[in-house]
Amino acid sequence: MKKSLMFMCLGMLWMIHPVQADGIVSVQQIQTAPVNYDGKEVKLRGIAKNATRLPMVDLKSYVLADSSGEITVLTESDLPRMNEEITIRAKVKILAIVKGEAMGLTVTELERYEQQQEL
Repeated sequence: MKKSLMFMCLGMLWMIHPVQADGIVSVQQIQTAPVNYDGKEVKLRGIAKNATRLPMVDLKSYVLADSSGEITVLTESDLPRMNEEITIRAKVKILAIVKGEAMGLTVTELERYEQQQEL
């Protein structure tokens, strides 16, 4: 009985927090339940596009698009090549949670892995 209860709990956790086999989290997973990722590091993979650089305030960002959606990524590194698939390790933070709603979602790149392929 205890074993079946343990498997049922593990199954429920997997459904709540699904991750691909290679540890990649989809953009949709973060956007659907940002509170689950607040303060956590995640691996994301997608196409880099829409770069922004504002030198006066030392801000660099780009949009990372995967098959499930798009998310803005802040970076202190050089901007990635546009329209190129990249994999990153990033930290997700939420500025505030008001009545269960996440406000001020930020994704900050911590590490960029070797480039996967060019389009």
